[in-house]
Amino acid sequence: MDPELEAFIPLFPRADLTDPVTERKNFADLAAKLPPPDTAGMEIEDRTVPFPELSASSQQGRPQSPDVDVAVDVPVRIYRPHQAQGAIVWLHGGGFVMGDLDTEHPWATRIAESSGAMVISVGYRLAPEHPFPAALDDAYAVLTWTAEHAAELGIDPARIAVGGHSAGGGLAAAIALRARDEQGPPIRYQLLNQPGLDDRQETWSARHFTDTPWMNHDKVTAIWRHYLGSTPATPYAAPARATDLSGLPPAYIATAELCPNRDEDLAYAQRLLQAGVSVELHQWPGTFHGSQAILSAEVSQRQIAELAAALRRALAA
Repeated sequence: MDPELEAFIPLFPRADLTDPVTERKNFADLAAKLPPPDTAGMEIEDRTVPFPELSASSQQGRPQSPDVDVAVDVPVRIYRPHQAQGAIVWLHGGGFVMGDLDTEHPWATRIAESSGAMVISVGYRLAPEHPFPAALDDAYAVLTWTAEHAAELGIDPARIAVGGHSAGGGLAAAIALRARDEQGPPIRYQLLNQPGLDDRQETWSARHFTDTPWMNHDKVTAIWRHYLGSTPATPYAAPARATDLSGLPPAYIATAELCPNRDEDLAYAQRLLQAGVSVELHQWPGTFHGSQAILSAEVSQRQIAELAAALRRALAA
């Protein structure tokens, strides 16, 4: 492990997600300890996005049980750097169970400031109270709204990306699949940082990383149990299950060496390449899941800078 990161391991809580309400509070407390970002160079606005009626094609493969809750308007926080012309629909991490617009504020601000892109951070519904497909539907609604309101937002509708950390990266990959399948809004790029893509946990890293910091085998098991509920996994829930990855947007995929998601992310990148999708892949040695939160570490600074640089290149005219 990178020695700069190793020194901070005792400060990371060992969340097991058996009590989602308590873990959400702990997650928020951890995010609040991050240094406040500089927001002087941008406008920040909180809005709500109306939830659209689902088409017949959108209903295919969706759970049809009384346990699926009724959708409501989706809260978003929009970060507008000066002269931003492209945008990214950004999904926070937290295992589908934790996180919100406030916990993601430090990261959304940094991505907007460093990339020059408008960041539309999505406050999607959380499991287990709102299992799949609630978060996916919220994210897709915001993607559709962003494309339809591009002129109002002052962005080019041909320069809209999707992205996120961890569970948010998995959601971004899922809405890229759905947009392709439903001929939805065109997506310029996928920015996937340590995404959660596969509920089956059959890879080497998923099976063997049982005591890695912040994310380990047992925690991943709990994440998927909360997110899926009683619903069998589909490619829209776990994108690694998709059999056809052709026609998807170019992607940047970043992995952490000591992360259970590592091997499923590497495999997804390789399958995208084999399907004819352009991929930039970065495996960060000596890092663990979420370790970029340790901002003082040189490797964390490089990770964040690479994410922003990849997005800036992707959305360039």
